[in-house]
Amino acid sequence: MTQVEIGRGKNGRRAYALDEIGIVPSRRTRDPEEVSISWQIDAYRFDLPLVVSPMDSVVSPRTAIEVGRLGGLAVLDLEGLWTRYEDPEPLLEEVASLHGEAATRRLQQIYAEPIKEELIGRRIEEIREAGVTTAVRLSPQRTVQHHKAVIDAGVDIFVIRGTTVSAEHVSGRAEPLNLKQFIYELDVPVIVGGCATYTAALHLMRTGAAGVLVGFGGGASHTTRTVLGVAVPMATAISDVAAARRDYMDESGGRYVHVIADGGMGTSGDIAKAIACGADAVMVGSPLARAAEAPGRGFHWGSEAQHPELPRGKRVHFGTIGTLEQILHGPSSVADGSMNLMGALKRTMATAGYSDLKEFQRVEVVVAPQQS
Repeated sequence: MTQVEIGRGKNGRRAYALDEIGIVPSRRTRDPEEVSISWQIDAYRFDLPLVVSPMDSVVSPRTAIEVGRLGGLAVLDLEGLWTRYEDPEPLLEEVASLHGEAATRRLQQIYAEPIKEELIGRRIEEIREAGVTTAVRLSPQRTVQHHKAVIDAGVDIFVIRGTTVSAEHVSGRAEPLNLKQFIYELDVPVIVGGCATYTAALHLMRTGAAGVLVGFGGGASHTTRTVLGVAVPMATAISDVAAARRDYMDESGGRYVHVIADGGMGTSGDIAKAIACGADAVMVGSPLARAAEAPGRGFHWGSEAQHPELPRGKRVHFGTIGTLEQILHGPSSVADGSMNLMGALKRTMATAGYSDLKEFQRVEVVVAPQQS
């Protein structure tokens, strides 16, 4: 990869965002109805390559069930309001009514309430009883403390997600989570992340994870780049991690680890380009924050927004454009790529001549700077 001189004392790679690349159609096209976008991780098969972000503004037990019925997988945040309060609906209503910086201060106050383990089990059971695949999220910092309650409740897929997650966390204050040992001892598939480099992804794959999240999550609602200066353009990050997946397959004798793009999936075009760069599935938040059923009532925020010492996110207003079903499956009433996300993905694949997701990962892409 070509190094660019930033100054006499520093070089850096040129990296690309999804907005800067384009998908190149092949010589063949297909009927969209003949395209399959189904996705399977471990023993769980889904009609859609879609994982909904563990954000209180998007995922409640009710919306997790609805997304499951529509063919995707929604991840409930076990450090969110649903495990801190018996009935968080009044608080969600309040958050939607706040103005400006008052929203961040109030979020910090609301999320100061301790997590209750009995609510962890109850929320998981509520989703399981509906007959859909159950997935929940904990941060690396709270995984050791609460994982037993999660497993005892019968979760199907365990997500360990933070802004950045490494297999070699160093701490002089507390015993860090040993991901390799932890995942080995569990009987459920684990998805870990985020990461954004070849080396970090390869280390996470070696822990035994079933899937790796690429990116820092949050998308439109996080301010990690502004607060910490941490940013890796997603097209390059996904491509690097996909290369790590390929090399890990050779290293492990054929074990396949799924790559899930997490962050910046704002439109149907972003989703198609993420898979074209090598992702097996995408994790989305902001597109579904616009759903009529979304708990955030048209507002969107992530776990970074309520950090007690250094918030790296904000509450963003998106408004409401339709139901979950309309946003995922159409019909669309707008031309900006915010509705019928899965129908658009099928049409992109059909236009490029590919019949399934694995084939589509081989599509040609070009560097095509976004036009104003």
